[in-house]
Amino acid sequence: MKQPATARDAHRGGPERSCVVTRSVKHPDDLIRFVVGPDDALTPDLRRKLPGRGVWTSLSAATVGEAIRRKAFERSLKTRVVVPPDLVATVGALMARDAVQALSMANKAGLVQAGFAKVEAMIGAGKAAAVIAASDAAEDGRRKIGQALKRAALAREEAGLKPRRTPVVTDFAAIDLELALGRAHVIHAALAPGPATEGFLSRWRRLVRYRTDDAGLGAPEGPENVEDRADEATGQA
Repeated sequence: MKQPATARDAHRGGPERSCVVTRSVKHPDDLIRFVVGPDDALTPDLRRKLPGRGVWTSLSAATVGEAIRRKAFERSLKTRVVVPPDLVATVGALMARDAVQALSMANKAGLVQAGFAKVEAMIGAGKAAAVIAASDAAEDGRRKIGQALKRAALAREEAGLKPRRTPVVTDFAAIDLELALGRAHVIHAALAPGPATEGFLSRWRRLVRYRTDDAGLGAPEGPENVEDRADEATGQA
């Protein structure tokens, strides 16, 4: 029986699909599509563009793992399919690479500033749509970024302005940031508002949801809930 669409799904529009494990009906943005490749191997289709019949799971590493355990892919597709044993890790790695590529596009659009001083200045000026700290950054640097964000929030409050959440991204190592931005020794970066920044944040949120949703059984999470989880993981208030 088809579940009623949520207000969020209605706003986004488009066809819905059901998770092969939970049978919950969701918008494709809240799912992962898989197809069978020419070699009969199950292949993640993150962009939802590959030909062939698709099978879907909730946006959750745990759910993909459960689909493997239950042999749900094979039963749904009703055909011979080779499910790679490292499929859960492969999907996560592809999502991370997709996000890094999106960060590179934002950089080419002139929306990224790297270096602690520049990041701190963007935060203070209220121009940072998101802040990035390398996962292997020193704890002192992360603490100072947090302090800068708190000062900016306090300044907005004192000015009578509406509070604004600034996502703090800590899911990528310095080497990933160096690759994306084409420069050495990138530990901190900030993104200015713009379509390319939103593209990066969208992919980052999917990655966070994939890694942190432990069941894929609940209602689709909104971006705010995803950022709450990211904040809890990084200690950001």
